[in-house]
Amino acid sequence: MPIPGPKSESGNASKANLKGSQVDLQKADLPSVYQALNTSPQGLSQAEAETRLQRYGPNSIQEKEQSALLKFLRFFWGPIPWMIEAAALLSALIGHWPDFAIIMALLLYNAVAGFWQEHKASNALAALKASMAPQAEVLRDGSFHTIDAADVVPGDIVRIKLGQVVPADVRFVDGKSISIDQAALTGESLPVSKKIGDIGYSSSIAKRGEMTAVTIGTGRNTFFGRTAKLVAGAGQGASHSQKAVTHIGDFLIVLCLVLALLLVGTQLYRDIVVAPSWYWSDIINILRTVLVLLIASIPVAMPSVITVTNALGALALSRKKAIVSRLESIEELAGVDILCSDKTGTLTKNQLSLHDPKLFVAKSPEQLILAAALASEKGSSDPIDQAIFAGLKDKEALNNYQLKEFTPFDPVIKRAQAQVVDDSGKSLFYCKGAPQAVMQLCKLSGDNEKNASDCVQELAARGLRSLGVASSNDGKSWDFLGILSLEDPPRDDSKQTISRAREHGLQVKMITGDDVAIGKEIAAQVGIGQNIYAAADVFTDSENMDHLSKQVVDCVERADGFGRVFPEHKYAIVKALQERGHQVAMTGDGVNDAPALKQADCGIAVSGATDAARAAAAIILTAPGLSTVVDAIDEARKIFERIINYVLFRVSMTLDIMVVVVFATILFGFSPLTPVMIVLVALLDDIPIMTIAYDNTLLPKEPVHWEMRDLLLGSTIIGIFSIAQTMGLLLIGMEWLQNSQWQSWIPLDKSQIQTIIFLQIIAGGHLLLFVVRSRSAFFAKPLPAMKLFIAIVGTQALTVLMCGFGWLVPAIPWRIIGLVWLYMILWMFILDLVKKLLYRRLQDI
Repeated sequence: MPIPGPKSESGNASKANLKGSQVDLQKADLPSVYQALNTSPQGLSQAEAETRLQRYGPNSIQEKEQSALLKFLRFFWGPIPWMIEAAALLSALIGHWPDFAIIMALLLYNAVAGFWQEHKASNALAALKASMAPQAEVLRDGSFHTIDAADVVPGDIVRIKLGQVVPADVRFVDGKSISIDQAALTGESLPVSKKIGDIGYSSSIAKRGEMTAVTIGTGRNTFFGRTAKLVAGAGQGASHSQKAVTHIGDFLIVLCLVLALLLVGTQLYRDIVVAPSWYWSDIINILRTVLVLLIASIPVAMPSVITVTNALGALALSRKKAIVSRLESIEELAGVDILCSDKTGTLTKNQLSLHDPKLFVAKSPEQLILAAALASEKGSSDPIDQAIFAGLKDKEALNNYQLKEFTPFDPVIKRAQAQVVDDSGKSLFYCKGAPQAVMQLCKLSGDNEKNASDCVQELAARGLRSLGVASSNDGKSWDFLGILSLEDPPRDDSKQTISRAREHGLQVKMITGDDVAIGKEIAAQVGIGQNIYAAADVFTDSENMDHLSKQVVDCVERADGFGRVFPEHKYAIVKALQERGHQVAMTGDGVNDAPALKQADCGIAVSGATDAARAAAAIILTAPGLSTVVDAIDEARKIFERIINYVLFRVSMTLDIMVVVVFATILFGFSPLTPVMIVLVALLDDIPIMTIAYDNTLLPKEPVHWEMRDLLLGSTIIGIFSIAQTMGLLLIGMEWLQNSQWQSWIPLDKSQIQTIIFLQIIAGGHLLLFVVRSRSAFFAKPLPAMKLFIAIVGTQALTVLMCGFGWLVPAIPWRIIGLVWLYMILWMFILDLVKKLLYRRLQDI
């Protein structure tokens, strides 16, 4: 670990200077480390520490925060906001202030709704960002003081006790031993015992013992800091959802411009060439017509409907124990086809338990477990000790022994030892530890040594941890009682969940910091597969993690999982899969998972995750196990289906309105809809359809994506038939105006024809939604949700009353309203047939 450079320098050099040589602070002997850091076992003076703090900066990860104003203004930038803003500007230029007010209200609603959802998510995550130790004990001016961990500097001597968080990267310099839980950083499922000279990583937690250490790295120049740097560089940029909305906006802008040129060109041709006349009123009329077209071309409520649908979907996901931190991640989750899952705590119980014991001198498994329990610390938080006590059937047997002396696990001799006195007053000795260390203590030889070694190798091949147990009557001559094996067993639902994931088109890959043998054993038990690689064997030092070779990408795609994984490996695995076009979800719980969580299309922080993992993730689980992830994916697919149904409806209707406005103006010389009518269409069509967020949908059996070619092609074809429906009604209306018999029956004028088209657009649009929301017949199951049905029926009733009584639009006779509804119902069956033929054709492509 290098000494960090001054703030004006990079701080990322790999070595420290020492009298002209280079010193690696992670590997150098301790005297060299002291000399390179210009410190000693007596620590620093307060004055020197303050100087270093100024030079190296605080021991924290500084993040660049974007202002709330800039975040809010982002919602006014993009194709659809531009279209809305252009319509508002044009309304102001020609003095249509009611239109201007309504359009601006819609624009502000879209921005406020999106900003509010992001703001709530960021506030929730802000409370989680406390990944580094809040305080530390440092030796300054000859005595220990408690200070903020952010004030720790390179060269500080720190004291670390049970339960404390390691405040920086350190080398241990004094003390007997300490056990450090660094699972959140390295992925190792068990605490690691440290001795003098070993390294301790920032943000890991002391589980047992006490030692002092010299600080060799702070802030960004720590293991945690390098991970934070990966997180800062990770990410996909715009989400698939944002790209899709931009694509739809571009499509509508181009079409709007073409139709506007056609419309303006026709008007100018008539005014200048056919009947030469030019007045300011003509310019106003052209601008008014273009305004109608522009308003018609804007799916004003699309961002709001998508936001509300995602927000209500996020509420549904919260009931599935999944908290959404970014709304667009719901659509990302729906398209996931590869799920990279961590092992410990997600596929397994994260709780060690005893496996079948191997007996040597011990006469029964219970005798072996009792001996191991006597060599353990009662009430210890060590997971091995806890597993031994949990495996002891007769816990009352411990009361027959009185503890005289206990020696905790020593990483040098690799065993723990206890002296006890039984109820007869006899002194006995017990020990447990690494099998090789205990075998050496017992001086095994010949067949006994071979049998014990073979047993250890067999257990290791199966991914089980071994623990040797011995006893002695005098503390000198030891008997090898046997070998305990420990495992972190799979969760009860893991195998079933993996099977269900495959049925839903998901491939699950195991990613673990544990050894490959352990990974293979668990993978076999849960049904993932045996093709597990050591990450270091795939991602060599020469491999560029951002530009992986074809061989590496092929290997990642084929693999069922990886063992001995470090943060850069997880990040590279996600990148490799994304290069092959996969949409990747990554689960994780530690600091080491954060870069991959942020890089993934959908990062998922599992139950009990560290704050760093939660901050990097898009979805945070509050219940353990992989089943919660699969449940969340199922729910996300339903949400995505609702959004696709809405987009299909909205684009088709937008095409209908745009083309009808242009061709009616060219053919008949008047707009079939006034600007006020089009704004009312936007309100009456889209606001009730926000209840599509509650709609019933079938669960897609495969991942769902934004297939823009199929979506725009389907929308265009359905839009063409919708245009035919509206133009047909308009032609009937224009014929009605010229037919004296019809006029004598029910007289109509052009303004009433506009009301008829207004009624058809709103009612026909909602009937079209009922058509496109189902892949089969519109009357087949699943039927529309009651909230959606009631909202649409209520809107239709209001629209009929508006047209019948002349509220905001010219009134039309009730008999005409009935005829228009009969016409639309007939077209509903035609459009349903078109939809079914279209889906069948798209499936064949």
